Amino acid sequence: MVSISQLPNLITISRIALAPVLILLLKDQEYAASLAVFVIAGVSDGLDGFIAKRFHFESRLGSILDPLADKILLLSSYVMLTMLDHLPFWLMLTVAFRDLLIVGGYLVYTSMVGPVQMRPSWLSKLNTFMQIALVIVILAQQALHWVYPPAIEALIYAVLLTTVASGGHYLWTWLVVKEVEPMKEGRG
Repeated sequence: MVSISQLPNLITISRIALAPVLILLLKDQEYAASLAVFVIAGVSDGLDGFIAKRFHFESRLGSILDPLADKILLLSSYVMLTMLDHLPFWLMLTVAFRDLLIVGGYLVYTSMVGPVQMRPSWLSKLNTFMQIALVIVILAQQALHWVYPPAIEALIYAVLLTTVASGGHYLWTWLVVKEVEPMKEGRG
């Protein structure tokens, strides 16, 4: 029997399940439906976080699944939009490499030091916002047949800048400042 306290995790898992749907819709160039799925995923991200915090349903599993769901959806979007020639390959590579750096760095650090609490910095949150904005603008442009290349180009370079800055900030924090918080005991 599933407890109501697991509701945020179930919402997050359903967000992960939307990734293959999004990939298939993008493969078929169903941009309006892709935009709808991407927006639903975004709303579910806010909803699971709100429920977890508001009702104190935070869990260790949720703290792992939530950023994983975000990475899966964003990377899936960036790969597919690159394959459809809506994004430059170098941007997708930069975004993917930063995420691999963060996940790999976390795994190495926890294997050497023990469990640590990952807290995204304001720069990382800005980067995520810019990445999401770029996907939404491209999907909306394709679905609604807007043609405004300067907006896309500006967002592409904003994503590049925030991605590199955020990745560098993580490296700086881990390797130079060594500002990593140990995992608190008693989290379910």
